[in-house]
Amino acid sequence: MPDRRRFFQSLAGLGMAAQAAPQPAPETDRQFWLRMLAKLADPVLRNLAAGTLKRNMPVECVTGNVNDRRKCTHLEALGRLLAGIAPWLETGTEPEARKYAQLARDAIRSATDPQSPDYLNFHEGDQPLVDCGFLAQALLRAPNELWKKLDAPVQRTLVTALAASRAITPGFNNWLMFAATVEAALAMMGERWDAMRVDYAVRQHQQWYLGDGVYGDGPHFHWDYYNSFVIQPMLIDVLRNTKNWERMLPDVLERARRYAAIQGRLIAPDGSYPAIGRSITYRCGAFQLMAQMALVGDLRVRGALTAVMRRTLEAPGTFDGNGWLTVGLCGHQPHLGESYISTGSLYLCATILLPLGLPPAAPFWSAPSEDWISRRIWRGEDAAADHAI
Repeated sequence: MPDRRRFFQSLAGLGMAAQAAPQPAPETDRQFWLRMLAKLADPVLRNLAAGTLKRNMPVECVTGNVNDRRKCTHLEALGRLLAGIAPWLETGTEPEARKYAQLARDAIRSATDPQSPDYLNFHEGDQPLVDCGFLAQALLRAPNELWKKLDAPVQRTLVTALAASRAITPGFNNWLMFAATVEAALAMMGERWDAMRVDYAVRQHQQWYLGDGVYGDGPHFHWDYYNSFVIQPMLIDVLRNTKNWERMLPDVLERARRYAAIQGRLIAPDGSYPAIGRSITYRCGAFQLMAQMALVGDLRVRGALTAVMRRTLEAPGTFDGNGWLTVGLCGHQPHLGESYISTGSLYLCATILLPLGLPPAAPFWSAPSEDWISRRIWRGEDAAADHAI
């Protein structure tokens, strides 16, 4: 009997010890965002820095279109990824940010070196203008880490690469902003730049403004997310980095705040949103403008953006077995991709990460997460009426 008693007492002791064992702290929103950043950035930056991006990155696209997209998909991946993570790189306060900033500089060196196996295409065809625009936007968002800290020879090859995109005529639509952003970056770099390209893009988009925070994509309105993918984020970055058009910035920011508010109402209680229009496979990049307004205007939308990221980046099939993004919105859905979509295109989703440029102590991160408007309304809470501007 005493042996049985000791046996059961020992079991009870084990149970108490298990209960007392410390549990790991739950992942914070910021830790989740940083984990997603690493998951997106590692395959692109590590391979490009090592000169193995063209060898190792798959080129998923419409059947029969691989050879065409292979000419531009790698620059797409670099420019779009860096456009999203640049504000975090620019902080330079966290060891991980400094590590990735160095990796990004190594990637830029490899991408712009004509002797590199990963020398990228900056002028052949039309698509390189788009991604020179995104790369230029990254430079505007991280001028110290992605420009000033480059070695002088790499600065020269980068200038040459961006300037080469001038050979491409932009379309009469959002593409004007890519050309303008390249020129704004060249101005920031102290190089000769074409003010006419900036002026044309800015004034044309003023004419294409339709009201209530929305611009046309060219002369016509499209039901899609290009106001957030391209138009308004680039318009803000160009105006903030050039001297001749400052008077337009207050109106542009007011419109951006309204569009960001509309975007907040498009996010359903479960983090999904309408799958409307072209380029939907850019996933959570559809909310770049909302993320940018959080970065520049202390818009506290962490809960909404985190929910969107979880819906689009954690869905099974989003990444292949080697960690590369696949075509889709919520998982792998290859038929959602248009003819111009390929693996590199998909990295525009990284632009939702812009608020990582805010320090951990900023209210965006330190304040309790707030539910977004549709979540509150659809559980029966009262709320203020919505109004146009």
